[in-house]
Amino acid sequence: MMRNALGALTRAGKLPSPHNVQVTDSLLPAMVFGVAGFTICMFAAPYVIILLRRLRVGKLIRGDGPESHLVKAGTPAIGGILFSGTTIFLSVVFNIMRGHYQELLTVGALLSCSVLGMVDDLLSTFRVGKAGLRARFKFAWTVVIAAIIVGVLHIPRLLAHPNDVWVPTQGYVDFHWVYWPVAIFAIAATAHAVNLTDGLDGLAAGSGAVGFATFGAIALLTPGYTYTGWFCFTMVGAILAFLWFNIYPARVFMGDTGSLAIGACLATVALLLNQLLILPVIGFVYVIVTVSVMLQVSYFKLTAGRRLLRMAPLQHHLELIGWHENQITQRFWIVSMLAAVAGLALAFS
Repeated sequence: MMRNALGALTRAGKLPSPHNVQVTDSLLPAMVFGVAGFTICMFAAPYVIILLRRLRVGKLIRGDGPESHLVKAGTPAIGGILFSGTTIFLSVVFNIMRGHYQELLTVGALLSCSVLGMVDDLLSTFRVGKAGLRARFKFAWTVVIAAIIVGVLHIPRLLAHPNDVWVPTQGYVDFHWVYWPVAIFAIAATAHAVNLTDGLDGLAAGSGAVGFATFGAIALLTPGYTYTGWFCFTMVGAILAFLWFNIYPARVFMGDTGSLAIGACLATVALLLNQLLILPVIGFVYVIVTVSVMLQVSYFKLTAGRRLLRMAPLQHHLELIGWHENQITQRFWIVSMLAAVAGLALAFS
């Protein structure tokens, strides 16, 4: 009887039918792209790992880090090409080549930062220079990439109101000229924040998958951003496949090739969705890791050599006080999920 009553209300237009909800039309393709990203990356990963081993593209381990990390020396790096390459391939073939040119921006962010990170990884692996690209040089290039992305955002008809930012409880607010430096900083800072977080097996990949899943949900629920949602879920699927081989004990590391790409791409998606203020909420793990490094450096300078933490970033401090690597990673994943729920709520409040 209850089922018949609900059916009558639905036919009368008083209750929404799930088959009439607009998001249903975009949800199935998003799921398909996610599964496709996972499948392709999962199939390619063993072959890529073998190739990286043969090329001896192995991870160099810092001597001043936790002793437990010394056994990781030689683990193949540059694994970020797995999820970046998979996502770029699927996006180009099924979105960009079909005229959905908005995804050129996200693909461009992913490709450019992957290349920058790969150069750094290769120089570091083959000991060209002391430790790859200098930090300032690398940050300067991410700023250049970020400035190009923000400039492209202002191309007419790409975004109706490119300077608008969603402010919870207030709606869209025009940031005017302030938008440019804030947006550029957001992209560069997020790229390097994820890079700092990438220090434990599965940590950056797991939190990155949560971040893209959250922004993907926001995109699908926001009219006009269906293809951005599909891109996000393609990334989720590909990152989860990479995570299969990256969880403890990792068979492959993403390196700067993956971490810079994840961060810059997350920030680019946030800008596309006018959700700049939600970015630090969804990326809360990246924020606390970065803040831990800033506090460590500041305290060291102010106290003439004393340390606030045993080691920065925060995840290494937790290792040195007795937490197992798996405990840290899994608890940070939990924090990422809680932050994602908060960000999703704020994005529509």
